[in-house]
Amino acid sequence: MEPTRFRQATPEDAQALLDVERAAGIAALGHIFPPGMYPFPADEVLAKWESALTEPGVRVLVLDDDADGSRLACFVAHDERLLRHLAVHPSRWGAGLARAAMDAAVAEMRDPRLWCLADNDQAIGFYEHLGWRRTGRTLASDYAPFPDQVEMALRRD
Repeated sequence: MEPTRFRQATPEDAQALLDVERAAGIAALGHIFPPGMYPFPADEVLAKWESALTEPGVRVLVLDDDADGSRLACFVAHDERLLRHLAVHPSRWGAGLARAAMDAAVAEMRDPRLWCLADNDQAIGFYEHLGWRRTGRTLASDYAPFPDQVEMALRRD
């Protein structure tokens, strides 16, 4: 299998990052953020990406979608210690892209940490499979209805 080729995102990728995050979020998190009650916060998420793409110390790695050249297949964003965002377009779920994105990010991090929605069992199971463990710390999400997030840390034995 050919290695996955990520590239550094540019400010021109902000809309494409939003599009992948929206598609993945609606597909995976509807039980937490029912779309009829909590529409996807597109304006806030786009502003988040525009800020992250110019923030010193933040790396946003993206993979262009070979099957659909107009979109991204996945992305991962991190700084020196915190994995900030990870998403794979639902059309590419199961292709190993999340693991490749995590490997790329963690290779550049020191004492990696992340925050995950407490009720996102699929993501938590994925992270635990890769060696991440809950630290016991929690905090409320930034988006209504403000569900709990759990902090996870990567054990490197």
